[in-house]
Amino acid sequence: MGGCVIIVEGKTDKERLLRVLAEPVAIYCTYGTYSQEKGEQLLAQAESAEEVYLFTDEDDSGKKLRASLSDDFPHAVHLHTPRMYREVANTPLPVLAEILERAGFAVKSFDS
Repeated sequence: MGGCVIIVEGKTDKERLLRVLAEPVAIYCTYGTYSQEKGEQLLAQAESAEEVYLFTDEDDSGKKLRASLSDDFPHAVHLHTPRMYREVANTPLPVLAEILERAGFAVKSFDS
């Protein structure tokens, strides 16, 4: 799945996704804030990507960030963690693997 980019909120989110992905994927962090400058930087980093995925938390700040990212990346695929976990960082690795696998990514196997 070459040329894919996943945009997440923070470093912990990125580290958790890297633990479940079984293929190299560029993961960029917004570090919870978003500005025009940050948007331009992400657009430049992701410009050669075949597909952009947005994977933000299911809390108010994550939803606000997702809305801002959607303006800059209107064709992005949205990945969602179950509301019960609220944050990507709190989502169990097997659940993250399932979400990413459904999106077409190669993931490591986890015993449920």
